Amino acid sequence: MYDPRIEKLAKLLIHYSLGIKKGQKLLIQSTMQAEPLLEAAYKEAILAGAHITNLVGLPNAQEIFYKHASDEQLEYISPLNELVTEEFDAMLNIMAGYNTKALSGVDPQRIAKSRRAGAKLQTRFMERAAAGELHWTLTAYPTNAAAQDANMSLTEYADFVFGAGLLDHDDPVAEWRRIEAEQEKICSFLNTKSELRIVSKDTDISMSIAGRKWINCSGHENFPDGEVFTGPVEDSVNGHIRFSFPGIYAGKEIEDIRLEFKEGKVVQASARKGEELLHALLETDAGACYVGEVAVGTNFGIQKFTRNMLFDEKIGGTVHLALGSGYPESGAKNQSGIHWDMLCDMRQGGKIFADGELIYQDGKFLRKE
Repeated sequence: MYDPRIEKLAKLLIHYSLGIKKGQKLLIQSTMQAEPLLEAAYKEAILAGAHITNLVGLPNAQEIFYKHASDEQLEYISPLNELVTEEFDAMLNIMAGYNTKALSGVDPQRIAKSRRAGAKLQTRFMERAAAGELHWTLTAYPTNAAAQDANMSLTEYADFVFGAGLLDHDDPVAEWRRIEAEQEKICSFLNTKSELRIVSKDTDISMSIAGRKWINCSGHENFPDGEVFTGPVEDSVNGHIRFSFPGIYAGKEIEDIRLEFKEGKVVQASARKGEELLHALLETDAGACYVGEVAVGTNFGIQKFTRNMLFDEKIGGTVHLALGSGYPESGAKNQSGIHWDMLCDMRQGGKIFADGELIYQDGKFLRKE
Protein backbone atom coordinates (compact mmCIF):
# COMPACT_ATOMS: atom_id res chain seq x y z
CA MET A 1 0.00 0.00 0.00
CA TYR A 2 1.16 3.54 -0.63
CA ASP A 3 1.04 6.04 2.20
CA PRO A 4 2.99 9.30 2.29
CA ARG A 5 3.79 8.61 5.94
CA ILE A 6 5.99 5.69 4.84
CA GLU A 7 8.67 7.96 3.42
CA LYS A 8 8.52 10.10 6.56
CA LEU A 9 8.94 6.96 8.66
CA ALA A 10 11.90 5.76 6.58
CA LYS A 11 13.72 9.06 7.06
CA LEU A 12 13.04 8.99 10.79
CA LEU A 13 14.26 5.38 11.17
CA ILE A 14 17.50 5.90 9.25
CA HIS A 15 18.47 9.31 10.61
CA TYR A 16 16.83 9.71 14.04
CA SER A 17 16.45 6.15 15.32
CA LEU A 18 19.62 4.58 13.90
CA GLY A 19 21.70 7.70 13.18
CA ILE A 20 23.25 6.07 10.11
CA LYS A 21 26.61 7.49 9.04
CA LYS A 22 28.54 7.12 5.80
CA GLY A 23 30.42 3.83 5.55
CA GLN A 24 28.44 1.98 8.25
CA LYS A 25 27.30 -1.60 7.69
CA LEU A 26 23.51 -1.85 8.00
CA LEU A 27 21.29 -4.95 7.98
CA ILE A 28 17.63 -4.46 6.99
CA GLN A 29 15.33 -7.44 7.50
CA SER A 30 11.62 -8.04 7.01
CA THR A 31 9.20 -9.76 4.63
CA MET A 32 7.95 -8.62 1.23
CA GLN A 33 4.74 -7.44 2.90
CA ALA A 34 6.76 -4.41 4.03
CA GLU A 35 8.10 -3.74 0.51
CA PRO A 36 7.15 -0.02 0.44
CA LEU A 37 8.95 0.67 3.74
CA LEU A 38 11.85 -1.65 2.83
CA GLU A 39 12.48 0.27 -0.37
CA ALA A 40 12.05 3.68 1.26
CA ALA A 41 14.46 2.78 4.10
CA TYR A 42 16.93 1.24 1.65
CA LYS A 43 16.94 4.39 -0.49
CA GLU A 44 17.38 6.64 2.54
CA ALA A 45 20.26 4.52 3.83
CA ILE A 46 21.93 4.51 0.40
CA LEU A 47 21.70 8.31 0.30
CA ALA A 48 23.28 8.35 3.78
CA GLY A 49 26.25 6.37 2.44
CA ALA A 50 25.64 3.07 4.26
CA HIS A 51 26.66 -0.40 3.07
CA ILE A 52 23.41 -2.36 3.21
CA THR A 53 22.52 -6.04 3.39
CA ASN A 54 18.86 -6.92 2.88
CA LEU A 55 17.33 -10.10 4.31
CA VAL A 56 13.77 -10.92 3.26
CA GLY A 57 12.09 -13.84 4.99
CA LEU A 58 9.87 -16.57 3.51
CA PRO A 59 6.19 -16.56 4.59
CA ASN A 60 6.20 -20.02 6.24
CA ALA A 61 9.88 -20.46 7.12
CA GLN A 62 9.51 -20.36 10.92
CA GLU A 63 6.66 -22.87 10.97
CA ILE A 64 8.54 -25.27 8.69
CA PHE A 65 11.70 -24.92 10.76
CA TYR A 66 10.16 -25.51 14.19
CA LYS A 67 7.98 -28.40 13.01
CA HIS A 68 10.54 -30.32 10.96
CA ALA A 69 14.06 -29.38 12.11
CA SER A 70 16.19 -32.00 13.83
CA ASP A 71 17.66 -31.29 17.27
CA GLU A 72 20.94 -30.51 15.56
CA GLN A 73 19.23 -28.00 13.28
CA LEU A 74 17.31 -26.44 16.18
CA GLU A 75 20.62 -25.78 17.96
CA TYR A 76 22.52 -24.59 14.89
CA ILE A 77 23.73 -20.97 14.91
CA SER A 78 24.10 -19.44 11.47
CA PRO A 79 27.54 -17.95 10.72
CA LEU A 80 25.66 -15.07 9.10
CA ASN A 81 23.96 -14.26 12.40
CA GLU A 82 27.34 -14.41 14.14
CA LEU A 83 28.86 -12.10 11.54
CA VAL A 84 26.05 -9.56 11.84
CA THR A 85 26.24 -9.60 15.64
CA GLU A 86 30.01 -9.12 15.68
CA GLU A 87 30.68 -6.91 12.66
CA PHE A 88 27.66 -4.82 11.66
CA ASP A 89 27.10 -1.28 12.89
CA ALA A 90 23.30 -1.19 12.69
CA MET A 91 20.22 -3.39 12.29
CA LEU A 92 16.70 -2.45 11.22
CA ASN A 93 14.06 -5.12 11.80
CA ILE A 94 10.63 -4.41 10.31
CA MET A 95 7.88 -6.66 11.68
CA ALA A 96 5.53 -7.67 8.86
CA GLY A 97 4.38 -11.24 9.44
CA TYR A 98 2.03 -13.09 7.13
CA ASN A 99 0.35 -15.08 9.89
CA THR A 100 0.77 -14.19 13.56
CA LYS A 101 -0.58 -17.62 14.57
CA ALA A 102 1.82 -19.62 12.38
CA LEU A 103 3.52 -21.23 15.39
CA SER A 104 0.32 -22.15 17.25
CA GLY A 105 0.80 -25.84 16.52
CA VAL A 106 4.50 -25.97 17.38
CA ASP A 107 5.74 -27.84 20.46
CA PRO A 108 6.92 -25.11 22.87
CA GLN A 109 9.86 -27.28 23.94
CA ARG A 110 11.27 -27.05 20.41
CA ILE A 111 11.12 -23.26 20.53
CA ALA A 112 12.79 -23.32 23.96
CA LYS A 113 15.59 -25.57 22.66
CA SER A 114 16.34 -23.13 19.83
CA ARG A 115 16.26 -20.18 22.22
CA ARG A 116 18.71 -21.88 24.58
CA ALA A 117 21.13 -22.41 21.72
CA GLY A 118 20.96 -18.73 20.79
CA ALA A 119 21.46 -17.38 24.31
CA LYS A 120 25.18 -16.73 23.94
CA LEU A 121 24.68 -14.81 20.70
CA GLN A 122 21.85 -12.77 22.23
CA THR A 123 24.10 -11.87 25.16
CA ARG A 124 26.81 -10.72 22.76
CA PHE A 125 24.25 -8.67 20.81
CA MET A 126 23.18 -6.90 23.99
CA GLU A 127 26.79 -6.29 25.04
CA ARG A 128 27.64 -4.57 21.75
CA ALA A 129 24.42 -2.57 21.86
CA ALA A 130 25.12 -1.43 25.42
CA ALA A 131 28.64 -0.37 24.40
CA GLY A 132 27.24 1.71 21.52
CA GLU A 133 28.96 -0.48 18.94
CA LEU A 134 25.74 -1.83 17.42
CA HIS A 135 22.64 0.31 16.93
CA TRP A 136 19.34 -1.46 16.36
CA THR A 137 15.74 -0.51 15.77
CA LEU A 138 12.61 -2.66 15.75
CA THR A 139 9.52 -1.28 14.04
CA ALA A 140 6.30 -2.57 12.47
CA TYR A 141 4.62 -2.30 9.10
CA PRO A 142 0.79 -2.52 8.95
CA THR A 143 -0.36 -5.92 7.68
CA ASN A 144 -3.74 -7.63 7.53
CA ALA A 145 -2.58 -10.28 10.02
CA ALA A 146 -1.59 -7.66 12.62
CA ALA A 147 -4.77 -5.67 11.96
CA GLN A 148 -6.88 -8.78 12.58
CA ASP A 149 -5.08 -9.40 15.88
CA ALA A 150 -5.92 -5.84 16.89
CA ASN A 151 -9.55 -6.18 15.74
CA MET A 152 -9.12 -3.38 13.21
CA SER A 153 -9.39 -2.95 9.49
CA LEU A 154 -6.10 -2.50 7.66
CA THR A 155 -6.80 1.22 7.20
CA GLU A 156 -7.61 1.65 10.88
CA TYR A 157 -4.51 -0.28 11.88
CA ALA A 158 -2.28 1.77 9.59
CA ASP A 159 -3.64 4.93 11.21
CA PHE A 160 -2.94 3.40 14.62
CA VAL A 161 0.64 2.38 13.72
CA PHE A 162 1.60 5.69 12.16
CA GLY A 163 -0.28 7.68 14.80
CA ALA A 164 1.59 5.87 17.60
CA GLY A 165 4.82 6.98 15.93
CA LEU A 166 3.59 10.61 15.77
CA LEU A 167 4.03 10.57 12.00
CA ASP A 168 0.95 12.75 11.53
CA HIS A 169 2.89 15.64 13.06
CA ASP A 170 4.71 18.03 10.74
CA ASP A 171 7.96 17.31 12.56
CA PRO A 172 7.76 13.93 14.35
CA VAL A 173 11.45 14.06 15.31
CA ALA A 174 10.84 17.27 17.25
CA GLU A 175 7.97 15.54 19.07
CA TRP A 176 10.15 12.57 20.01
CA ARG A 177 12.88 14.89 21.26
CA ARG A 178 10.27 16.63 23.44
CA ILE A 179 9.20 13.24 24.84
CA GLU A 180 12.84 12.33 25.40
CA ALA A 181 13.34 15.47 27.51
CA GLU A 182 10.20 14.79 29.56
CA GLN A 183 11.09 11.16 30.19
CA GLU A 184 14.63 12.10 31.17
CA LYS A 185 13.17 13.85 34.21
CA ILE A 186 11.50 10.59 35.25
CA CYS A 187 14.69 8.60 34.73
CA SER A 188 16.80 11.08 36.66
CA PHE A 189 14.33 10.97 39.56
CA LEU A 190 14.17 7.15 39.61
CA ASN A 191 17.96 6.91 39.44
CA THR A 192 18.05 8.36 42.95
CA LYS A 193 15.85 5.57 44.35
CA SER A 194 16.80 2.17 45.77
CA GLU A 195 13.59 0.17 46.06
CA LEU A 196 10.48 -0.16 43.93
CA ARG A 197 7.13 -1.62 44.95
CA ILE A 198 4.29 -2.21 42.47
CA VAL A 199 0.74 -2.69 43.76
CA SER A 200 -2.31 -3.45 41.62
CA LYS A 201 -5.11 -6.01 41.37
CA ASP A 202 -3.76 -9.35 42.66
CA THR A 203 -0.29 -7.76 42.56
CA ASP A 204 2.16 -6.73 45.25
CA ILE A 205 5.76 -7.06 44.17
CA SER A 206 8.93 -5.33 45.32
CA MET A 207 12.51 -5.19 44.06
CA SER A 208 15.79 -3.41 44.54
CA ILE A 209 16.86 -0.93 41.86
CA ALA A 210 19.90 0.28 43.80
CA GLY A 211 22.82 1.01 41.52
CA ARG A 212 20.79 0.36 38.38
CA LYS A 213 20.20 2.90 35.62
CA TRP A 214 16.80 3.87 34.21
CA ILE A 215 16.77 4.00 30.42
CA ASN A 216 14.86 6.64 28.47
CA CYS A 217 13.11 4.98 25.49
CA SER A 218 12.22 7.65 22.96
CA GLY A 219 12.26 6.10 19.50
CA HIS A 220 15.77 4.75 18.99
CA GLU A 221 15.67 0.99 19.68
CA ASN A 222 11.91 0.60 19.37
CA PHE A 223 9.71 2.64 17.09
CA PRO A 224 7.16 3.71 18.13
CA ASP A 225 8.35 4.07 21.69
CA GLY A 226 7.40 5.48 25.04
CA GLU A 227 8.68 3.79 28.21
CA VAL A 228 11.28 4.01 30.93
CA PHE A 229 12.92 0.84 32.22
CA THR A 230 15.70 -0.65 34.27
CA GLY A 231 16.97 -4.07 35.28
CA PRO A 232 16.19 -4.88 38.92
CA VAL A 233 18.81 -6.46 41.15
CA GLU A 234 18.47 -10.09 40.13
CA ASP A 235 17.92 -11.76 43.52
CA SER A 236 15.80 -8.96 44.99
CA VAL A 237 12.39 -9.53 43.41
CA ASN A 238 9.79 -10.73 45.92
CA GLY A 239 6.01 -10.95 45.89
CA HIS A 240 3.33 -11.80 43.38
CA ILE A 241 1.97 -10.31 40.17
CA ARG A 242 -1.01 -10.96 37.92
CA PHE A 243 -0.68 -9.80 34.33
CA SER A 244 -3.79 -8.03 33.08
CA PHE A 245 -3.36 -8.89 29.41
CA PRO A 246 -2.42 -12.13 27.65
CA GLY A 247 1.30 -12.85 27.40
CA ILE A 248 2.25 -13.22 23.73
CA TYR A 249 5.15 -15.45 22.70
CA ALA A 250 5.85 -16.61 19.14
CA GLY A 251 2.28 -15.72 18.26
CA LYS A 252 0.82 -17.83 21.07
CA GLU A 253 -1.32 -16.35 23.84
CA ILE A 254 -1.01 -17.24 27.51
CA GLU A 255 -3.95 -15.88 29.49
CA ASP A 256 -4.24 -14.78 33.12
CA ILE A 257 -0.59 -15.29 34.02
CA ARG A 258 0.21 -15.24 37.72
CA LEU A 259 3.77 -15.41 39.03
CA GLU A 260 5.18 -15.56 42.54
CA PHE A 261 8.80 -14.57 43.20
CA LYS A 262 11.12 -15.35 46.07
CA GLU A 263 14.64 -13.92 46.17
CA GLY A 264 14.40 -13.05 42.49
CA LYS A 265 13.25 -16.40 41.15
CA VAL A 266 9.82 -17.50 39.96
CA VAL A 267 8.73 -20.13 42.50
CA GLN A 268 5.14 -20.52 41.34
CA ALA A 269 3.53 -19.91 37.95
CA SER A 270 0.03 -20.47 36.62
CA ALA A 271 -2.14 -19.46 33.68
CA ARG A 272 -5.76 -20.04 32.75
CA LYS A 273 -4.75 -20.82 29.17
CA GLY A 274 -1.34 -21.80 27.77
CA GLU A 275 0.20 -22.94 31.05
CA GLU A 276 2.28 -25.59 29.25
CA LEU A 277 4.00 -22.89 27.19
CA LEU A 278 4.46 -20.73 30.29
CA HIS A 279 6.35 -23.51 32.07
CA ALA A 280 8.34 -24.37 28.94
CA LEU A 281 9.52 -20.77 28.70
CA LEU A 282 10.43 -20.69 32.40
CA GLU A 283 12.51 -23.82 31.81
CA THR A 284 14.37 -22.37 28.81
CA ASP A 285 17.51 -21.89 30.91
CA ALA A 286 18.63 -20.78 34.37
CA GLY A 287 18.03 -17.10 33.64
CA ALA A 288 14.47 -17.50 32.32
CA CYS A 289 13.03 -17.58 35.87
CA TYR A 290 14.48 -14.18 36.77
CA VAL A 291 13.40 -10.64 35.85
CA GLY A 292 15.60 -8.87 33.32
CA GLU A 293 13.53 -5.70 33.05
CA VAL A 294 10.91 -3.64 34.86
CA ALA A 295 9.32 -0.81 32.90
CA VAL A 296 6.60 1.82 32.88
CA GLY A 297 4.69 2.55 29.65
CA THR A 298 4.37 6.26 28.92
CA ASN A 299 2.81 6.51 25.43
CA PHE A 300 -0.75 7.72 26.05
CA GLY A 301 -1.30 7.74 22.29
CA ILE A 302 -1.45 3.95 22.64
CA GLN A 303 -4.42 2.83 24.72
CA LYS A 304 -5.66 -0.29 22.90
CA PHE A 305 -4.23 -3.77 23.41
CA THR A 306 -3.23 -5.05 19.96
CA ARG A 307 -1.43 -8.35 20.75
CA ASN A 308 1.82 -6.83 19.54
CA MET A 309 4.17 -6.03 22.41
CA LEU A 310 6.06 -3.47 20.35
CA PHE A 311 2.98 -1.30 20.92
CA ASP A 312 1.34 -2.87 23.96
CA GLU A 313 4.29 -2.50 26.35
CA LYS A 314 4.23 1.24 25.64
CA ILE A 315 0.57 1.72 26.65
CA GLY A 316 0.41 4.76 28.90
CA GLY A 317 -0.70 3.68 32.36
CA THR A 318 0.83 0.19 32.37
CA VAL A 319 3.92 -1.51 33.73
CA HIS A 320 5.63 -4.59 32.38
CA LEU A 321 8.16 -7.13 33.54
CA ALA A 322 10.40 -9.10 31.21
CA LEU A 323 11.55 -12.55 32.18
CA GLY A 324 14.99 -13.53 30.94
CA SER A 325 17.85 -11.45 29.65
CA GLY A 326 18.32 -7.89 30.81
CA TYR A 327 19.88 -4.94 29.01
CA PRO A 328 23.45 -4.35 30.20
CA GLU A 329 23.13 -0.58 29.77
CA SER A 330 20.68 -0.61 32.71
CA GLY A 331 23.13 -2.54 34.86
CA ALA A 332 21.18 -5.79 34.45
CA LYS A 333 23.27 -8.94 34.72
CA ASN A 334 20.70 -11.67 34.00
CA GLN A 335 21.35 -13.72 30.87
CA SER A 336 18.93 -15.99 29.04
CA GLY A 337 17.82 -17.14 25.62
CA ILE A 338 14.52 -15.31 26.12
CA HIS A 339 13.41 -11.77 26.84
CA TRP A 340 9.66 -11.98 27.36
CA ASP A 341 7.56 -8.93 28.26
CA MET A 342 4.27 -9.24 30.17
CA LEU A 343 1.89 -6.40 30.83
CA CYS A 344 0.05 -5.20 33.95
CA ASP A 345 -2.63 -2.47 33.79
CA MET A 346 -2.21 0.25 36.43
CA ARG A 347 -4.96 2.64 35.31
CA GLN A 348 -7.57 1.62 37.90
CA GLY A 349 -6.05 1.72 41.35
CA GLY A 350 -2.47 0.79 40.50
CA LYS A 351 0.29 2.30 42.63
CA ILE A 352 4.07 2.47 42.53
CA PHE A 353 6.16 3.29 45.58
CA ALA A 354 9.83 4.28 45.45
CA ASP A 355 11.70 4.02 48.76
CA GLY A 356 8.28 3.93 50.45
CA GLU A 357 6.98 7.10 48.78
CA LEU A 358 3.92 6.96 46.52
CA ILE A 359 5.17 8.28 43.16
CA TYR A 360 2.61 6.84 40.70
CA GLN A 361 -1.12 6.23 40.89
CA ASP A 362 -3.89 5.23 38.47
CA GLY A 363 -1.48 5.07 35.55
CA LYS A 364 0.28 8.41 36.03
CA PHE A 365 3.41 9.66 37.75
CA LEU A 366 2.71 11.92 40.72
CA ARG A 367 6.39 12.86 40.86
CA LYS A 368 8.70 13.16 37.87
CA GLU A 369 11.64 14.93 39.49
